Amino acid sequence: MTFAEVREEGQDSAMGTTMGTTREVGAYVGGKWRAEGLGGRVTSIDPARGTPVVTALLADAGGFIEACHVARDAQRAWAAVPAPVRGRVIEQIGRLVEANKEPLAALVTREIGKPIAESRGEVQEVIDTCSFFAGEGRRLYGQTVPSEMPDKQLFTFRVPVGVAAIVTAGNFPVAVPSWYVVPALLCGNAVVWKPAEYTPAIAEAFTELFVRGGLPAGVLNTVLADGTTTFDGLSAALDAGLVDKIGFTGSSAVGVRIGELAGRHLQNPCLELGGKNPLVVMPDADLDLAVEGALFSGFGTAGQRCTSLGTAIVHASVHDEFVRRFDAAVRSAEIGDPTRTDVLYGPMLSARFLAGFERHLDLVRPHHTLHGSTGTGRITPDNPRGDFTGEPGIYAHPTIVDGVVADDALYRTETFGPIVGVATFETFDDAVALANGHGYGLSAAIYTSTPVHAFRFRERVSAGMVSVNNSTSGAEAHLPFGGNGRSGNGSRQSGIWVLDQFTRWQSMNWDYAGKLQKAQMDTAVLPADAEFRLPEA
Repeated sequence: MTFAEVREEGQDSAMGTTMGTTREVGAYVGGKWRAEGLGGRVTSIDPARGTPVVTALLADAGGFIEACHVARDAQRAWAAVPAPVRGRVIEQIGRLVEANKEPLAALVTREIGKPIAESRGEVQEVIDTCSFFAGEGRRLYGQTVPSEMPDKQLFTFRVPVGVAAIVTAGNFPVAVPSWYVVPALLCGNAVVWKPAEYTPAIAEAFTELFVRGGLPAGVLNTVLADGTTTFDGLSAALDAGLVDKIGFTGSSAVGVRIGELAGRHLQNPCLELGGKNPLVVMPDADLDLAVEGALFSGFGTAGQRCTSLGTAIVHASVHDEFVRRFDAAVRSAEIGDPTRTDVLYGPMLSARFLAGFERHLDLVRPHHTLHGSTGTGRITPDNPRGDFTGEPGIYAHPTIVDGVVADDALYRTETFGPIVGVATFETFDDAVALANGHGYGLSAAIYTSTPVHAFRFRERVSAGMVSVNNSTSGAEAHLPFGGNGRSGNGSRQSGIWVLDQFTRWQSMNWDYAGKLQKAQMDTAVLPADAEFRLPEA
């Protein structure tokens, strides 16, 4: 069954209902789509064309708590399904996503304005994640451990945490949720997923593809809600003992509140937060390659990635030439219709992200010099980019801010839009200080042809992910993803490392000696001649 067929079938049965010309999508709980919107309604808008996509029926806090109850009831039976069988379900989900790659990518482009090439790459990330974790169903290894006692065996087992509440942002509306949901399900957990409320059509499609892959009712539940409602519902669900793990991707400020909430319940959340990602350009760098990396890092997805380039930190000897080439590359880049394959980026995700970007432009100071376009802020008929007026979409000028220094608010602030700072350094120590001084620690890159520079940078940079002669963006499904400092609490997603987020280690000892053997007390000791010495030569 293709996604198009699912959508058509859902119109008459399981999926969103139609109200006027805009479909409505509510929560998916216990295997059924709900038609109530006790938390209000939000219509998602195609940011490239200004037309409505679907209307989200938002849940209230009680709806979130109900979903957690349902997940709790379903989790034990799902955990009892053998892990290799759960892996087979993940494999089936991956095949369904692959069969629906083009329509799902097109939907991502329509609802958030991501260029179609990037949308296809995002859907491929879901496929890759499923492919990786399908096999992990046969590799949820424990260990047998030798005992210090005779006639005794020690074992370790991975056990699911229980119910995972996953809250994700809308800039990667299918890839990032898959990083949480796929391993959580594979490990035997039930999931309550809260996607961005401005991506209801994508959330509906993602949910349908997953449940059509073979998930029993109640194992995956999707709740559309605003941030305040979600926090209130999550807090109440934790108080009721319904949630065992929180996964959150979003801003550092909200991540702090999530961490505090989880800590009150002695839980360790998986937090993937913001970034102010540096890209260091050494004197021996390939400047054309560095510019290409900065262009994609800084302006891909209109700079709306947690791994987007924040500040290019360029050696003084190549600074002017780098800025000249970077400015030329950005000015010549195509911006516009995201359904085209030749655009650098499309519109902002929504009007509120454009507003946030425009506020960050207020951080520009007189000692800064601007490059990259024919204007700043929103692209309009009165503020065009060449002959592109941006109408009727929500487009923003790409902006390079040269002259950034460590005292600037722009240096310390995650801007989440098409704005890249450029700073200058003289010594390697200066570059490292600028790369770390803002307190974020998600992703970092260095461009150099000298191995010692690459390895010294890796040793000293605070980022959880480091690239050499590559962009600050570009996760792969089998590598750990995550940051430190203001970028997260050290938790990691993707690859085998995420299994520690969704399982707990359980140890077991089995004594068949027929008598009580007390560890550290009844251990045999073989005598040694501690006074033995070799004769003098």
